[in-house]
Amino acid sequence: MTKPYSQACENNKDPILSKIRRYLTGKERILEVGSGTGQHAVHFARHLPNISWYTADQAMHHEGINAWLDEANLSNLIAPITLDLNHDWPVTEKYDAIYTANTFHIVSEPLVERLIKGATKHSQAQSHLFIYGPFNYNGQFTSESNQGFDAMLRARDPQSGIRDQEWVVSLAKKHGFELVQDHEMPANNRLLVFKR
Repeated sequence: MTKPYSQACENNKDPILSKIRRYLTGKERILEVGSGTGQHAVHFARHLPNISWYTADQAMHHEGINAWLDEANLSNLIAPITLDLNHDWPVTEKYDAIYTANTFHIVSEPLVERLIKGATKHSQAQSHLFIYGPFNYNGQFTSESNQGFDAMLRARDPQSGIRDQEWVVSLAKKHGFELVQDHEMPANNRLLVFKR
């Protein structure tokens, strides 16, 4: 098959990598929730060779993710597990970090909470939770482009939309994660870094 491709992933993979690597020892087992095209997984696994990067997404995305993984042929890159936030996570092990990008504005608020609860259940003590994407602050959009993006999302699915950073931080704290850093990223995005 033709590999799926996201220009946004190409644009943000280096800025995200430059931030997350400073929180890692280099030996972690990291679960990516919502691997999408698989581009982030390949890029991060290639540049963090001692880290085991586990991909996960709904079954419909596996063919595309595997196309990227097969081409990369990296021993530290793990084939995707089927993870649907509507159901319990199909894993029993605990990871050293959970990473998710551009998921919170796509799924409903109850599924955002299920993702954070799942991260708590399936992560080690002292583990990190990395959340990348656009966020509002004090109920306000940070740019006109984010406001337009939010309107497009809600027209397509009324349960989706850009989330308030304060709500996400409160939710994470409720489930045992403290905000460590809120990084400003290109294209009006943020990287929220939490630690258990």
